[in-house]
Amino acid sequence: MKTLHKRCAGVDVHKTEVVVCLRLVTHGKVEREVRRFPTTTHGLLELAQWLESARCTHVAMEATGVYWKPVWHILDGRFALILANAAHVKTVPGRKSDVNDASWLADLLAHGLIRPSFVPPAAIQDLRDLTRTRKQLTREIAQHSQRIQAVLEEANVKLCSVITDILGASGRRMLKAMIAGEIHAHKLAALGSERLGCAPETLIDALTGHMREHHRFLLAQHLQTIEQLEKTIAAFDTRIEEKLMPFRDTVERLKEVPGLGSTATGVILAEIGLDMSLFPSAGHLLSWAGFVPRLDESAGKSRSTRIRKGAPWLKPVLVQAAWGATRKKNSYFQAQFLRDLLPSLNSGQVVLPRHDRLVAQICGLERRTGRSGKDSIDHAPNGHDDLANAVAGAAAATRSKYRYDSSLDWVAGPDADAA
Repeated sequence: MKTLHKRCAGVDVHKTEVVVCLRLVTHGKVEREVRRFPTTTHGLLELAQWLESARCTHVAMEATGVYWKPVWHILDGRFALILANAAHVKTVPGRKSDVNDASWLADLLAHGLIRPSFVPPAAIQDLRDLTRTRKQLTREIAQHSQRIQAVLEEANVKLCSVITDILGASGRRMLKAMIAGEIHAHKLAALGSERLGCAPETLIDALTGHMREHHRFLLAQHLQTIEQLEKTIAAFDTRIEEKLMPFRDTVERLKEVPGLGSTATGVILAEIGLDMSLFPSAGHLLSWAGFVPRLDESAGKSRSTRIRKGAPWLKPVLVQAAWGATRKKNSYFQAQFLRDLLPSLNSGQVVLPRHDRLVAQICGLERRTGRSGKDSIDHAPNGHDDLANAVAGAAAATRSKYRYDSSLDWVAGPDADAA
């Protein structure tokens, strides 16, 4: 096999030390030298000096947790660095050791068999740290919200059954009144907004429970934690805005895309960066983000088309943005969404429930031709399409879980087992 890099090294990264295999080709013979270095700054500087003295040109390492980052920062700018996905460079089973791992990485690198992982510039890495931490904080708020719901259920207060968001303005007023010791349901119900979707009698009935001091203490602690997390998230939002200032033009252009807001735009820039030359095409970017079905074929049969796991920070944001785009009024994406629904209705693949308002909305959809000559589908002037959008979403989810075969009728699709 042809050797592409005659002076390279493989680094097996650990928490306290790194094992480095220097691979040199001299006069047609392969020479290897293995050394261990501590992961302290002084130790990593010694590693860099040793590789430089050997005139090493390329260095490969596995993405091991966060331990690879300090090694990368020390060696960056001195060598051509390649970060390898550990799942792509597995060695032969039964021959696992630190020295063998480093030697294996060096051999793969020498022959150009390592596909490098995407490592953004330092500014984008900082932005990525901020957006990911912000996401974790929002998840913590959701967890504490669920704990509040559990406490209310234990006290037989059915507030979560009559209002959508217990952390909204009305919900917080009621929670704080409960914490303060208010036990009369009609007084608690009076704190609700007139825009609540439930009747006052229903709200009073839901707020009638058995609230003890123990429950009030738990509610107070959870609500206090949520408020502190919200202050922390606000500080992160400010910091993210500061980090996005150099890319303000790009941010504003992205916000023009239906479904993308300030938060989604920041996450997308943090995850994929600004340099699109790293991705040869849009398809390569989709594949890297984990939205392209896998290639799993044997004996001429496709066994699975599931999308791969990965991109846990980017994929949910793109999915949420796509759903938001389908609900934007008078947009191309919403028109495409509704257009895909109509063939399913005409073919009988989707059967509508007996709902007069839903039928009226679907029958009221209009096809329009824009200035560019493209057709779009939208509701009539002063009309509504909320129920039609909901049905279109259900139909789209059904099509993703099943495939249609004329000989076998409906056949379970790749995602049917998980549904």
